[in-house]
Amino acid sequence: MAHIDDPQTQKANMAYIKTSMSAPMLEKEHELDLARRWREKGDEKALHELIESYTRLVISLASKFRNYGLPMGDLIQEGNIGLMQAANRFEPDRELRFSTYASWWVRSSIQDYVLRNWSIVRTGTTAAQKSLFFNFRRLRAKIENDNEAEGIGEDGRAEIAKELGVKVKEVEQMEGRLSGVDSSLNMTIGDEGQEEWQNFLADDAPNPEEIVTTMKDSQTRSAWINDALSELPEREQRIIRERHLGYETVTLEALGKELGISKERVRQLEYRAMTHLKTSI
Repeated sequence: MAHIDDPQTQKANMAYIKTSMSAPMLEKEHELDLARRWREKGDEKALHELIESYTRLVISLASKFRNYGLPMGDLIQEGNIGLMQAANRFEPDRELRFSTYASWWVRSSIQDYVLRNWSIVRTGTTAAQKSLFFNFRRLRAKIENDNEAEGIGEDGRAEIAKELGVKVKEVEQMEGRLSGVDSSLNMTIGDEGQEEWQNFLADDAPNPEEIVTTMKDSQTRSAWINDALSELPEREQRIIRERHLGYETVTLEALGKELGISKERVRQLEYRAMTHLKTSI
């Protein structure tokens, strides 16, 4: 389901992108100095300058995920979250450019957002499934191009599964997910559109007759058990109730302490009582 920004939002996005792209690039030494000032002194002014200079990186990475039908503004915002995470974890003493380090965090943040919002059905949770989601279309296109055919077939699915380290079944499931779209149960069907999809869904719940029959059977079984219990001595009744008819099962040792007998004696009485109940019922 595509999410389209309204004209006003699109205009605001373009203004933000224009401002971000005009921010000055940082020299390596100045960049590392800003990172140190933020990391060691909590200098927010240094953090803002560092972040503002790399929002262009966020925009560049976010634009690569536009085909998933999500608002560009949301993709950029998620990327900015990843950029902030990168700034908090960046270690300037490693002499690594911030853009190289931040790219992973920005991309990961955007990918997580896409996975959460691309469909109402959760798509994938493991790293391998995540890789499958974002690489399936590319690998499928490559296989189809190499074979000059439409569709990838079993060999193609096996090739994708091997390259991404997933099961063939997962590839098949992802192929089905990416080929379909989410549809509302309230969507109307037919020429006149008077019926909704949900009207044709089968209800697996018990019908009223089955519910009444089950209740009646349950009541009958309860009566049988109570009658059989009433034939037992009081001590054995208590053992059965504590061991089999309560929400929590009491241990043989605990019952033995309460009744003043050994754990083994409780087990013997329980066995004798259960045998009598089975015979009686």
